[in-house]
Amino acid sequence: MQQEEEDLDGLVRKRIRALRVAQGWSLEELATRARLSQSSLSRIENGRRRLALDQLVVLARALDTTLDQLVETAADDVVVSPMIDGAHGAMRWPMKGEPGMTVVRRRMTEPPPEHPSGMRAHPGREWLVVLSGTATLVLGHRRFRVETNQAAEFPTMMPHAIGAEGGPCEILGIFDRDARRGHQRDDGDRDAQAPPGR
Repeated sequence: MQQEEEDLDGLVRKRIRALRVAQGWSLEELATRARLSQSSLSRIENGRRRLALDQLVVLARALDTTLDQLVETAADDVVVSPMIDGAHGAMRWPMKGEPGMTVVRRRMTEPPPEHPSGMRAHPGREWLVVLSGTATLVLGHRRFRVETNQAAEFPTMMPHAIGAEGGPCEILGIFDRDARRGHQRDDGDRDAQAPPGR
């Protein structure tokens, strides 16, 4: 039980940092938005200060999420086992989505980033299907190998990254409304930082 509490504690701290980085905010900017001192926020992210409920509520609001999403465990919430319907050449798995889903087909050639700053976290839920090759899905400190005709489902509040393993892969990404908004914001930030001509 104590180990589970420590794991959740560490996950919440990683989420706070990942959400801040995804917004492109410095420690100072998030601290100002949450009306905390910069040193307090730094100690919260680095595990040198105890997480207090009132601070989590304020931080969740400042990061445009909810307390529930910030502290959800999702320990057993990853699915890497679709149901293959060989007779009909189809892949099916239950989706917990809502109206507003978006499907994106992507070809990936690079492995996922190794550094936590390359991971993103935002409200929502995401599904991916590997159409060809092998993908690596990084969720927090865990890595999942997702091969051709396999699928994964995960909450996007978990700091995550996806990349190719051992050569190019093609994936179909499915995003609920919140995850789509998070990716659009991230992609918009990247476009703004890209040099002309890219």
